Amino acid sequence: MVVGLVEAIHIAAEHERLPQPVEAVEVTAEGIRGDRYFGARNLTLIEAEALEGLRADTGIELSPAEARRQVLTRGIRLNDLSGRRFTVGEVECVGEEWCEPCSHLQRLTRPGVLRGLVHRGGLRADIARGGRIAVGDDVVPA
Repeated sequence: MVVGLVEAIHIAAEHERLPQPVEAVEVTAEGIRGDRYFGARNLTLIEAEALEGLRADTGIELSPAEARRQVLTRGIRLNDLSGRRFTVGEVECVGEEWCEPCSHLQRLTRPGVLRGLVHRGGLRADIARGGRIAVGDDVVPA
């Protein structure tokens, strides 16, 4: 079984504000406390490898904060978790759908991001059980 790692966590209290790094978050069935999407009942994740691939393929440097996903992972293919249960730290999730990039993300960042992140824009996951997520926690498929 492949186990990934939480490399970073970014949240923003307001829409369109650049998310800020935090060391840990509390997650409930409603989402991450203090995040702009609290109430959406899900979590968004993106692979560090996807951002590195974007840079290698297009020359576009996109920081984890600019990617606007809450959890940055390393060492696990998030697309493979779509439709599956997994844990991130203490939080149990179910992969809902791929988080394909949108024109809004490109508008907030730079041209080419939309095309460069197709099929590697991350994963949206439903929260089955809340808990704590911290940088350095494992991402483990069930």
